[in-house]
Amino acid sequence: MKIETKSYFKFGSLFLGFAALFWLSFIGASIWNFGKGIEVPSADAAIVLGAAVYKDEPSPVFKERINYAISLYKNGKVKKLIFTGGFGKGAKYSESGVAAKLASSQGVAPNDILIEEISRTTHQNLLEAKKLLDANSIVSAVLISDPLHLYRASKMADDLGINTAPAPTPTTKYKTLKSKVPFLLREIYFLHHYYWTGD
Repeated sequence: MKIETKSYFKFGSLFLGFAALFWLSFIGASIWNFGKGIEVPSADAAIVLGAAVYKDEPSPVFKERINYAISLYKNGKVKKLIFTGGFGKGAKYSESGVAAKLASSQGVAPNDILIEEISRTTHQNLLEAKKLLDANSIVSAVLISDPLHLYRASKMADDLGINTAPAPTPTTKYKTLKSKVPFLLREIYFLHHYYWTGD
């Protein structure tokens, strides 16, 4: 009986191990391939997810997102730009404020820029963006971020009832496998954190 119990336990452990490996591989592949090969549709607005700023300048990652939004605006793909991101610890400028300043300097009309300065996380970015969408009767939006970030962000947007299409930045800081793999592992972790906590 003890031998049978040990065998069942061993089999159960192996099964759970393989199931977990399959699930993590499936999620990793979904994140890795999400948004590849798609054509970004026209929309009422572009939602730009926040990222770090250095004093009054966007970080390289954030600048790529902002510049992509500006290019979509200038090409007539979107009518308004929604920048998200509040104040980091001890920061004098908000992420969205820095983004708005850069967009204005690149010729985006002030009336076409909307910002929120409260959020600190991706989920909060989207919660505050939804408020701006509703307040301004904006129906559709494209969601801009780094390619590996968009699977989780799009899932959050869907759960919040935001009508978005993914718009991965065509250029990104994360170009090499060495830089992409840690980002991918981070996204797998935070996706499951969202599933468990809702944030």
